[in-house]
Amino acid sequence: MAEIPSCTCGQNEKKRIIFPCAGQANTGQITNLAAIQLTEEGYGSIACASLLAIGSEGLVTSARNVDEVVVLDGCPMECARKIAEAQGVPISQHLVMTGLGITKGPSRSYTADDIEKVVSACWAGEGKGKDTRTGSKKGAGPGTGCGCGCGGTC
Repeated sequence: MAEIPSCTCGQNEKKRIIFPCAGQANTGQITNLAAIQLTEEGYGSIACASLLAIGSEGLVTSARNVDEVVVLDGCPMECARKIAEAQGVPISQHLVMTGLGITKGPSRSYTADDIEKVVSACWAGEGKGKDTRTGSKKGAGPGTGCGCGCGGTC
């Protein structure tokens, strides 16, 4: 089967903001390091969940108007998700480190493999299109592609 070429014009690249919880535990630190790596790789731009929490008008406006908001939480407390929801920011992708099999520990130790697991999960689209509290799909169906005519393959 022939490979379908992706768009090269750049017009359909998603603009993403990444909010890591950046909590004190190892899993929180992993969210921050993964968000930095994702920013360096061009997946999106890291932003401060604490600044969002205090209702920074510019950040709230940007987060509400960007193509996708990615939230990385360290543990089932889901602080970053709760912050985004409290500010009326729609979440496009949500990952919880413990849900990816990373064990939350009392130290801030982590491995490069832990960070790569999160980065790879983001690029693979894990945690997209699901209601993070119920696991049910939302927003799937007609009109959810990129709009370039590729059928959502780019």
